Parts: sequence; structure tokens; C-alpha cells
Amino acid sequence: MKKIITVLLIMMLTGCQLPGLSSAKSGGNIVVASGNTTERQINGEILGQMIAHYMPDVGVEILANMGSSLLILQTLESKDSHMSSVMYTGTSLTGELGLPATTDVDEAYEKVVTGFYDAFDLVWFPSYGFANTYAFMVTREFAETHNLSKISDLKSISSNLRAGIDTGWIDRDGDGYEAFKEIYDFEFGTLLPMEIGLVYSAVQSGDMDIVLGYSTDGRIDSYDLVLLEDDLRLFPPYDASPVVSVDVLNEYPELEGVLLKLEGAISDSQMQRLNKRSDEDKVEPTIVAQEFLEAHNYFEDRMVQPLKERELYKDMEGLK
Repeated sequence: MKKIITVLLIMMLTGCQLPGLSSAKSGGNIVVASGNTTERQINGEILGQMIAHYMPDVGVEILANMGSSLLILQTLESKDSHMSSVMYTGTSLTGELGLPATTDVDEAYEKVVTGFYDAFDLVWFPSYGFANTYAFMVTREFAETHNLSKISDLKSISSNLRAGIDTGWIDRDGDGYEAFKEIYDFEFGTLLPMEIGLVYSAVQSGDMDIVLGYSTDGRIDSYDLVLLEDDLRLFPPYDASPVVSVDVLNEYPELEGVLLKLEGAISDSQMQRLNKRSDEDKVEPTIVAQEFLEAHNYFEDRMVQPLKERELYKDMEGLK
């Protein structure tokens, strides 16, 4: 496989082009903007290795260690990168686009697809298949004992529950604790704010009965935790997709088909396992991505539907 170059970004963007990345503007390598989370790094490697596999004559660079979606967007706008490994609908809807939040999955997707194309000349691809959102979770034993599958099932026992929650969630507008109480019509007996990285072990050890964490964290798989369905739709959708510049899609027409092979290819539980492989088993994201793609034969047998044949994308005049 052609070597993929990883560039670690250790500075904040200041509006100037990043050193050493002139190739992104001159048609050299395809530059994938990754991030500083395990999930973004793994998916950046998956994209890079898919491109290297199907387009061996094209060089690939991974621009890693960027701390926010806004920072990634800046590299895309400045043409220091060609694509983002992962963007999340709920984050970008209210963040980069500045639009009101919605709990409707289809509405969020439609708005980011049209919004990113109109505002930034970027194509928001269909989802990988996973969403990284807030989720309430319990141990499997606790779920089976109390017959729990969704958040509403907690109401009859809520006054006795010890809940460990992310410190930033209590006062969040729209989907924080106040909204939770209004939508679900109950509150927890004991509410303990804690760093979100601690909630998984807290519920696994029995210190907490229920916790609020992230739905694709690898420790969910490690501790065999059960995610409770957000049946009344408190939380906005955070479906994950690659986002790609129109220019690079037009320059490399085969790239669209390569990326579409990943549509729906990674479930929530699969992403949990990939994150676990890196975070807990201490395997580098490059190897995690390689193992995943080799296990699925780089999705060579998957047929794809071109974007221009889809209702949301057919009027994108800049996309050839």
C-alpha cells in the first residue's frame, strides 16, 4: 500500500496557509483533515487507506491533531485540506452553520448538506452509519433486572437512581437537565456531575446506577453497558459523515465512488469496538483502520449510488 503521510498540526490557524501543505492547492496529494479524538483519527486513516487502495497513483496526507470542527473547516476553506474525516450533523448545524438545533435526523442531515454546499462549497456525504451523541447507559445486569430498554422505562424507579452525568450537561440549553425533566417528566434521586471520562467506570463498578456518556465510546463495549433509547428524542442527532471539497471531487471523479463505499459501513457498535481497539488495546489508529478495511476487503463488492442521482444532491451545479 502506498505510504500515507501524517502531518501533526500543533498550532492554531491564523488565516495563513499551513507550512508544507501547498500541495493541497496545487493538485498534488489529497489532504484529509483529521482531529485530536480517537474517532476522528481512525476515520481519517480509513479514508486515507481507502483512497490509497483504490487510487494508488494519488498521494494522501492526513492532517491530524486539530481540536475542533471549526478548525477543520478553516483548513477546508483555505484549501489546506480537501476533506474532513468526520463531521457531526448536530455539531455543525448549530456551530458552523449557526442554525437552530433539531431532533429530527432527516431534517438535520438535509440542512447540513444544503448549508455546507451553499456556504462553503463543500459536499456533506451520507453518514458512515454511526452517530456519536449523548446517551444514558446502565449495566446489562441492571437493565435486565429492571426491564430497561429506553429512557422512559426509568420513570417508575427514577427517585431511587444515582445518576453520574457530564459536568457540562446540567446547564446546556435545549438538551440539558431542565429540558430532560420537561420532556421525560421525571428527575433522578441523586445527580452527580463528573468528568465524562469517569462515568463509564462509575456505572460499571456500581458507584452509579446510570450515567450519561457518549454513544460510541469504546468502554461501552468493554464494560458491556446497555444504551437506553432516547425514545422522546431529547438529544439532537450527531450522525457522522465525511465532508469533501467540490474542487477535489471534480479533480478526481473516482473519489466520490470510493468514499460512497463507506456509506452505512460503520455502525454505532462497530465504532465502539474500533475506539476500544485504539484507546484500551493501545493499537495505533493506522493499524485499527487497516484491520477494519482488510476484514471487509475494502468494501470492494459494495455498489454505490452516485450523489447526483439523489434528490438532495441533484441540483449541486458545481459538482460534475
